[in-house]
Amino acid sequence: MLVLVLESSTPAVTAALAEITTDAVVPRGERRVVDARAHGELLAPQVSEVLAGAGARPTDLAAVVAGVGPGPFTGLRVGLVTAASMGQVLGIPTYGVPSLDAIGHAATHPQPGAVPEAGPVLAATDARRREIYWAVYDPAGERLAGPGVDTPAAVAERARELGVRVAVGEGAHRYADILGLTPRAGLDYPPPYALAELAAERVRAGAPGEQLTPLYLRRPDAVAAAGRKPVLQ
Repeated sequence: MLVLVLESSTPAVTAALAEITTDAVVPRGERRVVDARAHGELLAPQVSEVLAGAGARPTDLAAVVAGVGPGPFTGLRVGLVTAASMGQVLGIPTYGVPSLDAIGHAATHPQPGAVPEAGPVLAATDARRREIYWAVYDPAGERLAGPGVDTPAAVAERARELGVRVAVGEGAHRYADILGLTPRAGLDYPPPYALAELAAERVRAGAPGEQLTPLYLRRPDAVAAAGRKPVLQ
């Protein structure tokens, strides 16, 4: 079954294809551009490019898998609206996967040739405002704590309590000095193969499609005005 994977919770705008078989998830193509200000402009062309690169058409897709965050409001919304729209138009199910879970899964269940982390792992992405989105995973990839959004100093204290020694994700590199953890290279952003693997059982089972609910963790910066001021005030 051919699955489209979309991820836009970080500055990395990603569209990918994965073939889900009875016992494996096989990457079939990927397009990724890191640009925090161009999610809306980049994602749709990337979908077209990754399909063309695999010689596939939208009607060949069996499902759409999307990272649901946490992430900033605008970028995350682009990926989820695109995924939901494609699912509705094509009549195929959509499945959501927490984006931090994909990073934690990739650290503990890497692709062949890489060494899995043996202890608790902190996955952290940049939440702006000098904060990070974070979660901690055990060696099996199960979430031990989080997801949350906090200052790096607060996360560093929580990580010490959980015995974390390694961190992954863009936030881990940006705030390595405050976290006091060794950042692992190569896992700055949620890998699409990991998103596909975490949704694979639902795809194989033909589970009903899910509403893609974004995991924002905090309110957007832009809010509606509380009321109107008199013109002559």
